[in-house]
Amino acid sequence: MTRRRPNDRQCRLAPVHRVSHTPTQATVHSTDDDVPMTPTELRSSLSLSLIFAMRMLGLFLVLPVFALEAAGLPGGDDPARIGLAMGIYGLTQGLLQIPFGMASDRFGRKPVIVFGLVVFAMGSFLAMSATTLTELTLGRAIQGAGAISAAVTALLADQTRDEVRTKAMTLVGVSIGFVFALSLIIAPLLNTYIGLPGLFALTGVMALLGIAVVLKLTPPESSGFEARQKGRLALVLRDAPLMRLNLGVFVLHAVQLAMWVAIPAMLVQAGLGKDHHWQVYLPTVVASFFVLRATLYPLERRGYLRAVFLCSVGLIGLVQLGLLWAGSQAPSLTVLAWLLFAFFCGFNILESCQPSMASRVAPLHARGTALGVFNTLQSLGFFVGGALGGWLVRTQGAQAVFATCAALMALWLAAAWPMRAPARRASGNPSPTHGSAAR
Repeated sequence: MTRRRPNDRQCRLAPVHRVSHTPTQATVHSTDDDVPMTPTELRSSLSLSLIFAMRMLGLFLVLPVFALEAAGLPGGDDPARIGLAMGIYGLTQGLLQIPFGMASDRFGRKPVIVFGLVVFAMGSFLAMSATTLTELTLGRAIQGAGAISAAVTALLADQTRDEVRTKAMTLVGVSIGFVFALSLIIAPLLNTYIGLPGLFALTGVMALLGIAVVLKLTPPESSGFEARQKGRLALVLRDAPLMRLNLGVFVLHAVQLAMWVAIPAMLVQAGLGKDHHWQVYLPTVVASFFVLRATLYPLERRGYLRAVFLCSVGLIGLVQLGLLWAGSQAPSLTVLAWLLFAFFCGFNILESCQPSMASRVAPLHARGTALGVFNTLQSLGFFVGGALGGWLVRTQGAQAVFATCAALMALWLAAAWPMRAPARRASGNPSPTHGSAAR
């Protein structure tokens, strides 16, 4: 029997897959330009992005007004204590992300997420009732103890394929970027009507609503969950690619929070009242989302993820130098707006691709543990950024903040330079509707 030879049209239309095998895993390189999400993957991505957004709003909503409002409380005359109150959220997050991530590997993602949201809500209501800076700091610490980021990210990784992982994580990143922008816009307005206690009350209510999202909207965990092995912390800590990403997420969020100890005052010095800061934040953040869409997806498909990643790190470093220069003279509102636009461009790209890269590099049987370490460093970045930023403003001035941030970004760029974009696993992930064969 004679075999039919495929014609030229069939050869051109057939997708080509090249599979290369290593001792530990197979990787797949596909010529497909875009892999669509399944309905389950989309549902998981949207619901978990909503949970992230509702919780992160608790951090971001108070960010634009915290330093100004906390100064009116007993003990609020010390910028270093205000910075500590801002950043202690990240300290307790950092201490508990690894235990929460390991618990999600052992007991399941959803129970850990629900427990964390309850703790977060308790801290929010305590902060709402605070009458001194010490009580406010305690409330922020309990908020941070609801350390669910690793469990949420691990659940999303469990329920999506590698081919769509960056897209799924981008939805999370965009949700975080959106609530960050929203908080910068509406926080000063809400503060006028409900004050800082009202902002914390709103945060607590949203955390409770997040529990309903977990239980009702998020797809169930895979049927193969019970066979998942216990996470191995030592293995994760010895993984060099993961540790580069961990360093990066620490620096990114330390720089982010340190900047916002000084940025609101610079905008006021430039002639923009605190109730009108949204006029700078809104257009810069929205425009940065268009840059994200035009760069990250197409360039990743063409194999330029590493270049985009490193350029984004370098861009944020240049922004710090620009802010250092702007702070050395009378601040210009136009210059500050362009610098913030550049910052949001780099930040949104890194916020989208770093969790995806971490979930793809992480060992499958210890994904919750690996993402626990990743989110620990993110949370510690918040803490260090707030505390260090407040101390530098008090002792050295705002310019010292931006000089330090520029140095941190240079350190990150040097550490990240040897990185390679993670390959896609051929069969390491569970299907969005089936358990993982690897478990």
